[in-house]
Amino acid sequence: MAASSSASTPSSSHLLSQRLLAIRARMDAAARAAGRDPASVTLTAVSKTQPPEAIDAALATGLRVFGENRVQEAQGRWTDRRPDIPDLELRLIGPLQSNKAVEAVALFDVIETLDREKLIGALAAAQDKLGRRPRVLVQVNTGEEPQKAGVWPRDADALIVSARAAGLLIEGVMAIPPADEEPILHFALLAKIAARNDLSILSMGMSNDYEAAIRLGATHVRLGTALFGERNPSVAPSSI
Repeated sequence: MAASSSASTPSSSHLLSQRLLAIRARMDAAARAAGRDPASVTLTAVSKTQPPEAIDAALATGLRVFGENRVQEAQGRWTDRRPDIPDLELRLIGPLQSNKAVEAVALFDVIETLDREKLIGALAAAQDKLGRRPRVLVQVNTGEEPQKAGVWPRDADALIVSARAAGLLIEGVMAIPPADEEPILHFALLAKIAARNDLSILSMGMSNDYEAAIRLGATHVRLGTALFGERNPSVAPSSI
């Protein structure tokens, strides 16, 4: 399916455009309050579970950076659209199984969820097989929550060293703070891990806390609900 705004109704497209304008204004204000250039912060539109008309409306606004949670779902959504959108950037923001590494490397420009040694090997092998080298972020479980993916903070440095040695293009770190804790502390911790490993990309901040994340140095904020509205209740919730 080619990218087009024709599939979206004027009302849905207008509503998304209005939300985007408000988000951009808040992002810019947060960046300026921190003495940063607003252009240094990228909005990643979390397109997982969104219907085709919502994707088309987002593309019609000029958005080109999209985050997906599952490889197979992203393949169905973007494989046909991609040839018509040369500046599209797809980012995997959900957990990645090692047996999906080849498919992920083939589709995504950025993989944000490297969190274990086994996955390093799988991604390195996939790179060699396909001759494609996506950028990679290490996901840090800043809250040390056992139910969540991500390397624990004390192990992050060693994982980064190992990933670099394997030939992965490590450019940054990503985190999802605990829902019931103050996110600023987690953003600050992630920023420290990035700084001591000479990493420039910080993917942190979602619909409820992206302004705080920007003030703490986020270069990428991942927005779903703030941009697209509340999810369909029939769709299972996720942590992103």
